[in-house]
Amino acid sequence: MISSANSGMEKISESTSRGKKRAREQEEDDNKTEPEISESDFETLSLEQNLTFSDTLIALRIMRAQFPVIDKVTVQPFILRSQLYSSVKDRTQVDRELESLKKEKKLRVFKLNTGQDDHGIMFTEDYLMQIGIVMRRIEAKKEDDVAVFDWFKNYVIDSKLDPSISHQELCLLLALGGKVKDAHITVLINAGLLTRQLVDSNMYWFAIPNIGSVLKSLLQGRKELLSFLSRRKYKEMLMAPLEKKRFRMSMLDTRFHLRDLIGSGHLKTFNTPTGLAVRISKD
Repeated sequence: MISSANSGMEKISESTSRGKKRAREQEEDDNKTEPEISESDFETLSLEQNLTFSDTLIALRIMRAQFPVIDKVTVQPFILRSQLYSSVKDRTQVDRELESLKKEKKLRVFKLNTGQDDHGIMFTEDYLMQIGIVMRRIEAKKEDDVAVFDWFKNYVIDSKLDPSISHQELCLLLALGGKVKDAHITVLINAGLLTRQLVDSNMYWFAIPNIGSVLKSLLQGRKELLSFLSRRKYKEMLMAPLEKKRFRMSMLDTRFHLRDLIGSGHLKTFNTPTGLAVRISKD
C-alpha cells in the first residue's frame, strides 16, 4: 500500500513539474517580442519590397523613415493621404485609423494647395519641432513677439484637431496665453502656420511652415513622371528600374512620387514574370 501511495505521489509530482515547465515556457513565449526594425532598415527597402501594409500607423512610420533628404529646405517628414491609399488597400480603414490617430493627438492632417483632394499628414512631434524651427528663426531677428508661438502650441494646437479654424475661435484660444493683438495673428501667418481661406477670410487653414518649395516639387514631379511614362511604348515600366530615376524638376524622390500617383489613381501596378510594374491608368 505504501509503495502504491509513493508511486502515486511520484506521478503527481512529475505531472506538477511538467505543468510548471509548460507554464514557464508559455510565459517565456508571451514575453517574447518581435525584433525591432530600425528606421534605417526601412530606408534601404525598395518600393517593390514594401508597397503595401495592413496597418495605417505602420505605413505612416515607414513612409516617415523613407521621406527624402532635401537640401536647403528645413522641413520635417510628411506623408500624403494619397500615399496611404496606395499602401493600405482599404481606404475606409485608412480614413478611420487616421481619425483615431488624430483624436489621440499622434498626428495632424493639413489641407494642401496642390490639389482639391491633397492632404498632408505629419506626426505631432514633428510638427511641434517644425514650429520650434520657425520660432527660433523669428526670435533671432528680434522683430516680433514670439510669445504667440507658445500660445499657439499650448492652447490652439493642443485643443483644435481640425485642419481649419475660425478667426474668432483662434483668438479665444490664443487669449488663454495672453492679450491677443492683430499683430500676433500676422506673425503666425507670416511664419507659415496659418493661411487664410479664399472662400472665407474669417477662416484659416493650419499649415506646415517652409513647405512651399516642397509642394512646388510635388506638382512638378507629378508632371515629369507622368510625361516620362507616357513617352514609353506601352506607357509602362518595371518598378525597380523606375525607382532609380532622378528628377530634373523635383527635389523629391521617385518613391515619393510613385506612392502619390498610385494612390491618386493616375498610375496602376501589375505583376510581371520579372517583377512589379507600373503603367498610366487609362480611365
